[in-house]
Amino acid sequence: MKRLKYLILSAVFISAGVMAQEQTLPERKPGHTNNNKFKQLYDEFSTPNMFRSASGAPGPAYYQQQADYNMDITLDDKDAKISGFETITYTNNSPDVLKYLWVQLDQNMRAKDSKTPLIEGGGVSAAQQPAGFVSNYMEEPFDGGFNIEGVKDTAGKDLQHMINRTMMRVELPQPLKSGEKFSFTIKWWYNINDHVNGRGRSGYEYFPEDGNRAYVIAQFYPRMAVYSDVEGWQNSQFWGRDEFALPFGNFEVNITVPADHILDGTGKLMNRKEVFSKDMMKRYEKAQKSYDEPVVIVTQEEAEAAEKQFSKKTKTWKLYAENVRDFGFATSRKFIWDMMAVKIGGKNIMAVSMYPKEGNPLWEEWSTKAVASTLKSYSKMTFDYPYHKAISVHAKNQGMEYPMICWNYGRPDKEGKYTDRIKFGMISVIIHEVGHNFFPMIVNSDERQWTWMDEGLNTFTQYVAEQDFGKEYPSALSPGQTAYPSRRGPAAKIVPYMGGDQDFIAPIMTKGLNTYQFGNNAYGKPATALNILRETVMGHELFDYAYREYAHRWMFKHPTPEDFFRTMEDASAIDLDWFWRGWFYTTDYVDIGVKDVKKYYVSSEVNEATKAQAKRYGMEVSDLPPLVYMVEEGSEEYKESLKDGSALDNSTTLKEYIMDNFTPEERKKLKEPKYFYNVTFEKPGGLVMPIIVEYTYADGTSKTETYPAQIWRLNDKEVSKSIGSDKEIVSITVDPNLETADVDTSNNSWPKETKPSDFDAFKAKSKN
Repeated sequence: MKRLKYLILSAVFISAGVMAQEQTLPERKPGHTNNNKFKQLYDEFSTPNMFRSASGAPGPAYYQQQADYNMDITLDDKDAKISGFETITYTNNSPDVLKYLWVQLDQNMRAKDSKTPLIEGGGVSAAQQPAGFVSNYMEEPFDGGFNIEGVKDTAGKDLQHMINRTMMRVELPQPLKSGEKFSFTIKWWYNINDHVNGRGRSGYEYFPEDGNRAYVIAQFYPRMAVYSDVEGWQNSQFWGRDEFALPFGNFEVNITVPADHILDGTGKLMNRKEVFSKDMMKRYEKAQKSYDEPVVIVTQEEAEAAEKQFSKKTKTWKLYAENVRDFGFATSRKFIWDMMAVKIGGKNIMAVSMYPKEGNPLWEEWSTKAVASTLKSYSKMTFDYPYHKAISVHAKNQGMEYPMICWNYGRPDKEGKYTDRIKFGMISVIIHEVGHNFFPMIVNSDERQWTWMDEGLNTFTQYVAEQDFGKEYPSALSPGQTAYPSRRGPAAKIVPYMGGDQDFIAPIMTKGLNTYQFGNNAYGKPATALNILRETVMGHELFDYAYREYAHRWMFKHPTPEDFFRTMEDASAIDLDWFWRGWFYTTDYVDIGVKDVKKYYVSSEVNEATKAQAKRYGMEVSDLPPLVYMVEEGSEEYKESLKDGSALDNSTTLKEYIMDNFTPEERKKLKEPKYFYNVTFEKPGGLVMPIIVEYTYADGTSKTETYPAQIWRLNDKEVSKSIGSDKEIVSITVDPNLETADVDTSNNSWPKETKPSDFDAFKAKSKN
């Protein structure tokens, strides 16, 4: 008699309509809250309205305010001080009447009486570096806060205002109605901080060898806060970590610096012929036609000569930018300057780098190429880059972004030598910071509230761009490397964090200031989640379409997390509420394993499970229709059947059914499985994820099957799958390519792999 082995979901097959297989469900106690992982996110989401639709798109009544700036800025290089006079024209596009305006004074985080240092605990450190000790106990606090010298209307009349730490409320002479504009002026100055020794997103680096400073200046002017349909004024205080929420507007900025400085920043340079030499103009024209190699606008030789000048004259650089949310600039007499054109959407965009000689030879080789490659990759994933340039500025220990300009670290030693770690660190930070032009400079999320919408989305797209860079510039890779060595993105890289101490992990949907491990929470985990969503859950085609749709819907607008979640589902037809809840609203981790594997045989004899079910329903076995019975290998029934062999006969009932219901041609097409297994998967971890399984057969071949996450919808602890195969299965591996961030792979295999302990591995190595 022919034996057939079989793996099934239960111990017995019963014909449909006669007796349903019973599903084991988790016990539900009285008053139990519905914690089903597949419950929709209606409780967490806001109700859709005319401002934001249920699809995740802006609603028909969506609005956003506009803030336009006209600024005259002077940088005092001798005393490291910056001063400005700005006129803000604020347009109220909301349906609300406004009695006052809120202005951000971010530099007040550096005021002498700032509360920012007082929110950090930690106590006395047993050992400290001297610089830290002096800073903590011996130095007077740096006074870098705003000095507001006047807040007036355009007629010169004082406006009543109140400063609350990093926010200033400006009282309006009369309520500002919907559709109206109001213009006012602010005169201010502050001391520029040393961003190398005192840290900070903006400031200067001092070079004692030549007595020069290189300035990277941002959040340097009083900036309008956002007023939106979500929470009215976004006037959350700036404590130093969470970044910014800003309205869009047009900027006309005149910046006066020493005459021997080189300067670039947000916007188009309006007086290029006035501030460029003839040689610089010729080089600039050449750069506009160069797509492969950067053209040097200011050479290293010229920059080194300028380092010695210290001109007492000044020069004013005039910049104009439309539809940007912020403004930044960099200036120094030390800067080398190069540019290269990159074609995006049929337009020439200028990829630009500014760096002192201390950045070479690394920066002249890779910075501008990294800028150009980033613009291409991000445009592919989102929308064509809309601005005319993107600038990378070298600044020690920096990584910060503003519209069209960013500062980045990565410096060789004094002999010009650098390691792969420094090289790839520099390229990665350039990709990341240039990428911020897309998130959040254009897709303008609220960084103060939802840091991950800025950093997480950008870090995910950075991973894609890094892999593209490695393909575009394979010469950048080290010998033996086949792909760019990304630090974040792949699932396995987030495992140490997700499997760590739960007392020091917060959900992604936590305000950045209040997270324990900021980098992992705001950058690493959301980036990994999106990479898993793209690679494992949705696939590239569906994910990329939905991701681009989100970017297009919300470019130059203010999205919320719900707008992102809803759009990804709306554009893909995939219900992802289970994914958002698990990855973004909880600190659960992934742990899926193989709990049990059993073999079955087809039999003509009634098995005990069928007898028990018939009895439960008050039936005799003789009342049942003809059935195909299964016997588990090793069971008492199996042992009994082996005594005379009569039970293991390939099921007469099955043979008769096939003969009666299929034509000879149809019977030829039927599969003839010889082996049957029941595989039970368990989920000790809280996160719902697809089960990716590799089945390896006795003939050495293998097959990978992905069971959708919905397999867990009725039982969150364990599920079983029946497998009928014409080949014998010899091993089963869950998540063979480490795609799901499984924190414990010791339960991922059958037969269970016995891994040597660290001590055994050490002994084995010692013997060799």
